Amino acid sequence: MKLYQSLGPNPRVVLMYLAETGIAVDHRFVDIMTAENRQPGFRAKSPLGHTPLLELDDGRCIAESLAICEYLGEVLGGHALLGATAEERARTRMLVRIVDQLVVVPMTAGFRGAEGLPMFESRVLCLPDAAADLKRLAADGLVQIDRIVGAGPWLAGDRFSLADVLLYCFVEFGAMVGQPPDPALANLVAWQGRVAARPSAAASANPQYGIGEPA
Repeated sequence: MKLYQSLGPNPRVVLMYLAETGIAVDHRFVDIMTAENRQPGFRAKSPLGHTPLLELDDGRCIAESLAICEYLGEVLGGHALLGATAEERARTRMLVRIVDQLVVVPMTAGFRGAEGLPMFESRVLCLPDAAADLKRLAADGLVQIDRIVGAGPWLAGDRFSLADVLLYCFVEFGAMVGQPPDPALANLVAWQGRVAARPSAAASANPQYGIGEPA
């Protein structure tokens, strides 16, 4: 298998997942700043040009960070960070969807319509007129997440999960693109500090984590 990585919060989700689980996969770095992911060679593997992308040994490919993590966890990691039981896995998927819908989607669209517009306007549909409202949606999503986290320590209570990885990568991304969490969200701020202390947080901050000599 080969993992095609790049800059960005979605690729970081997979990098952090790998760092947490110790799963080893061959890597290749894709330069999205020069639109390498939009070139025919990469589009043949990922029609939408999305990174990260996992290429299986038979040449078939799996895109989308959460799908990649679930696949790797199932075939190599024994459902790592998903849950040991059907109930735990269902709760993880529930929390992942909540984070995705309340934070990831509006935060990403808000960024693309504002700070990221010069890069993305020729690549995907952007909504500059709606950017401010999308950012407000993401900020409200973080308020809802603060309630879910509560005293924690993690989104799923005592169990660190893929939902924590997803949320952390996008909270960190938001802070870099003008969408930091409100400091008044005490539960979320404390949770962020706990995740930041995990070795996987520092390891995944390097977009070329796990990459050795170019393949």
